[in-house]
Amino acid sequence: MTDLFVNGAAGLWVDRGHGAVRELAWSADEAEVRALAVRLIARGGRHVDEATPAVDVRLGRGIRVHVVLPPVSTAGTLVSVRIPRAAGRSLDDLAAGGMLDDRQRERLTAAVAARENLLITGAGGTGKTTMLAALLSLAPAHERLVVIEDVSELRVEHPHVVALEARQPNLEGTGRIGLDALLREALRMRPDRLVVGECRGAELRELLAALNTGHDGGAGTLHANSLADVPARLEALGATAGLTADAVARQTASAFDLVLHLERVEGRRRLAQVGWFVVEDGRLGIEAL
Repeated sequence: MTDLFVNGAAGLWVDRGHGAVRELAWSADEAEVRALAVRLIARGGRHVDEATPAVDVRLGRGIRVHVVLPPVSTAGTLVSVRIPRAAGRSLDDLAAGGMLDDRQRERLTAAVAARENLLITGAGGTGKTTMLAALLSLAPAHERLVVIEDVSELRVEHPHVVALEARQPNLEGTGRIGLDALLREALRMRPDRLVVGECRGAELRELLAALNTGHDGGAGTLHANSLADVPARLEALGATAGLTADAVARQTASAFDLVLHLERVEGRRRLAQVGWFVVEDGRLGIEAL
C-alpha cells in the first residue's frame, strides 16, 4: 500500500501499487472526515482550520499526511496519506522488479561509486524517492549523508544518515525555515553527500552553488513529465531564485553528471531514460543516452 485518499463524504480510495481503488466498505460523513483530518494534523504538531486550510505533516517514521479543508476544497475535507515502505528497497530489488535493467543497474552502481551528482526526475508517483533511497544505500559506510526535505520521506539503508526537515510558519506567520536555509546549514555539517529530497524553488540556487564548489556525490529529485521537459522546469525554478537562464544552464551542466527519468505506465514504474545536461546557445539542453 502506497497511498490513501479520503475525499470528504465521497469515500476512501487506496493505492496498492496499481492505481487508486475505492474501498466500498468504508464510509464516513463530512463531520467525521474533518474530525479525522484535524486529529491527524494535530498528531504531526500542527493545526488546521479555516485560517490555515491546507497543511502537510509527517507522522512517525515518514508517513506523510496532507489535508485541505473547505472552502478551498469544493468536495469536502480532503485527506491524502503517503505511506513509506517498511524497509528500503535495494537497487537489486528494483532491477528484479523490472524498474531497471542490468545495464542500467551497472551504470548507476558505477555512478554512485564514482561520486557522480545525480538528478532523478519524473511525474508524481513514479518512484523518485524509492530510486533515490536505493542509490544512496550504495554509498560507502564511512560517508556522512545529509538529507534535506520539505517533509521527511526518504528511508535510506545506511549507517550514517542525518536528516533536516523544513518548518512551516506558525499561526502568527513566523518561524518558517525553508529548504534554502537548511541547505546553507547542511554545508556546515561536513556532508560527504548532500541530498535534497525535491527541488521546488529557491533552494535550487543553493544546491547548484554547493555542487559546483566541490560537493560531489550529491543527488536530488525534480518533478518533470519527460526528460525533454527537465531544462524548462529548472529554468522556471531558477527564475524564482533570481537566476538567469544562462546562469541556470552553466551551473546545472556543471553540477549534475546524470539525469535519471522515471515513468509509471499501467502501474509499473521504470527508469525510462538516462541523460546529461548540455549548454546550447546559452540555454540549458539535455541529451539522452
